[in-house]
Amino acid sequence: MFDDKGITIDEAVEARKQKIEGDDAWALLSAADELIVGRGKKFTVYDPKNDDKETILKVCLGRTGNLRAPTLKMGKRIVVGFNDDMYDQFVA
Repeated sequence: MFDDKGITIDEAVEARKQKIEGDDAWALLSAADELIVGRGKKFTVYDPKNDDKETILKVCLGRTGNLRAPTLKMGKRIVVGFNDDMYDQFVA
């Protein structure tokens, strides 16, 4: 999919080996200017500087407490989860 859009991946992290949870996840997410989270057939756009930390963590962390995969960092934008419409609109 990324090849089709001409997207180059600079760094890939295996989520099962390098866990990002709790304060580390919040440090990554809160540094973004825009956070887009996909769940199922919907996606939501958050502003980590103004939106509620607990709400953001609830949708970005999986049931084990780790940051959900895939998570893409593109400049000051972070995309968490997968949704075709979200990727069409925000990734490229």
